[in-house]
Amino acid sequence: MTDKPRIIATIEARMTSSRLPGKVLMKCLGKTMLEHMVERVKRARLIDDIVIATTINHTDDVIIEEARKLEVKFYRGSEDNVMSRVLEAAEIHKADIIVELTGDCPLMDPALIDDAVEQYFLSGVDYLSNLQIDDFEKGVSHPLGYGVQVFRTEALKDAYCRTDDPLDHEHVSRYFYKTPERYEVKYLSPPKDQQGPNMSVTLDTLEDFKVITAVIEALSPKDAYFTIENVVSYLSAHPKIRQINQKIGRVKV
Repeated sequence: MTDKPRIIATIEARMTSSRLPGKVLMKCLGKTMLEHMVERVKRARLIDDIVIATTINHTDDVIIEEARKLEVKFYRGSEDNVMSRVLEAAEIHKADIIVELTGDCPLMDPALIDDAVEQYFLSGVDYLSNLQIDDFEKGVSHPLGYGVQVFRTEALKDAYCRTDDPLDHEHVSRYFYKTPERYEVKYLSPPKDQQGPNMSVTLDTLEDFKVITAVIEALSPKDAYFTIENVVSYLSAHPKIRQINQKIGRVKV
């Protein structure tokens, strides 16, 4: 019998975000955005550990303090080469499988993580994601802010050896889906009640923060671990809130 693979969720986080510096430590209801996210990711059944992948910059000392407070592991690596940072974090913490998450997803639903991991093993692909930008533009994807990507550490190591493109280094798993002739790629399609046309709860700008805090303040008192379905339902019923960040330009990679 083979040993169960070790599955680690990496969360990329730094204080020097260009659009909204310090965003991961901005607070809502007394908790930082990173704390909201970590509490949710901890509820995923199929994750063995969480590693905050931050940078060696002194400005990110506060993220290390937050990781310690939240009782999760951390790794410090390159600011610009996020691909190497995540790979090194996975290797040092002995991950067989990486669940790649970004720190701008404070409303992450643990059920999406578990589903992605299950589908990854069932499909046998090299790379699996629940978010494809073309689907978002067609209005048949999750809202932005729920992206989950799953792949083997060895696959990321292979990809890293094959690319010198700065965009690949910045966006970690980009090389997988940009070279489908080399890696087998699978995208999950969300059910109707998880689809959020023109919805975004990714934390990238002040407008995003306003939307996210509105959602948390509305839903958290009823259930601190509200689901993606709850968020889609709430934003569908509150168009003025949904529209706050609809005109924000998003980077396509």
